[in-house]
Amino acid sequence: MDSAMEYYAAKAALEWQVELGADEAIEDEPLNRYELVAEAPKPKSAPVAKAAPAAPKPVKVDTVAVAKQAAAGAADLPALQAALAAFEHCELKRGARNLVFSDGNPQSRVMIIGEAPGRDEDREGRPFVGRAGQLLDKMLAAIDLDRAGPDPASSVYITNILPWRPPQNRDPSPEEIAMLRPFVERHIELVAPDVIVLMGNISCLAMLGRKGITRMRGNWDTVMDRPALPMFHPAYLLRSPHAKREAWADLLVLKAKLAEG
Repeated sequence: MDSAMEYYAAKAALEWQVELGADEAIEDEPLNRYELVAEAPKPKSAPVAKAAPAAPKPVKVDTVAVAKQAAAGAADLPALQAALAAFEHCELKRGARNLVFSDGNPQSRVMIIGEAPGRDEDREGRPFVGRAGQLLDKMLAAIDLDRAGPDPASSVYITNILPWRPPQNRDPSPEEIAMLRPFVERHIELVAPDVIVLMGNISCLAMLGRKGITRMRGNWDTVMDRPALPMFHPAYLLRSPHAKREAWADLLVLKAKLAEG
């Protein structure tokens, strides 16, 4: 009888605890929950990630010095063209189709230095082949010169300050002119012309250090100990036909210089 009462009393007590929310049986011996918390192992702190080493600062390249070294190493015109093609410090190269090196007879007495290639020149890889180039050929023919002539006395040799076309035919920047001038200077040394013709403001700025073609045209100057004649660029003459009279006068000045021998 007592055992039955104890059973029902225990069962009733257990059901009462379940109703209270008890969901885990306890052990026979009591536990000190504060001691369990105190003895619980402390969580290991996450390892502190080491800061990544700072990226090295980019080394600034002296593009003019690199260009001078590359140009000086060119023993002839094919080597100079190869040195230009291998020059990786001018951003114009990435947007151009072709390297525009030169045209005409390298044995000529006259070396014409233009500004930069246009769309047609970039497509063909030769200087002065568009509308401006066609006008130039007519101008040269008027004083008995021809870029394709085999005779050095009656032919010309043509190049540009920049061998790559600037985007939207914009003017070259001072940095672009400075880094490519050593190639032009070496070009002059290898061709060794008697006379240099600087066509346009950019050519005058690059080789004479100043511009103002309207004032400078028709007046002899000196580039690398050689007589140099600033002239209007044919592209300017296409836009300003009224200036053709001055261009014709400059052609006669060039012809007279060549006649001196």
